[in-house]
Amino acid sequence: MLKNFHIMLAYLTTLGFVVRGLWSILDSPLRNQKWIKIIPHVIDTLLLVLGVTMAINIGASLTSDWLAAKLIGLLGYIGFGVLAMRARTVPLKILGYVAALVCVVYIFGVAFTRSPLPLAAA
Repeated sequence: MLKNFHIMLAYLTTLGFVVRGLWSILDSPLRNQKWIKIIPHVIDTLLLVLGVTMAINIGASLTSDWLAAKLIGLLGYIGFGVLAMRARTVPLKILGYVAALVCVVYIFGVAFTRSPLPLAAA
């Protein structure tokens, strides 16, 4: 059950980022609504708590190469996501947006294969 909820939240946060990232690139006033700024933090906090809980339950640690790879991917996603949302120029926003989405694809690949090289494991 935890895993299914975690996966649902992962898809939900990705969908939210796709929409908010496009709004950022297009400079839409919709992205400035208060609830639009709060909900992603709630979803991401739940996602992280569930991820840590599941890692503890299966006995995984940062010495697990796939879990460490997911966390590195997550740091990339966060950094590029910040660039996508806060950059002052559209080209930088697009760069951050695309790079963040590449990180998300990588994170999903690692999650489903439990391999830091998901293409090699497929």
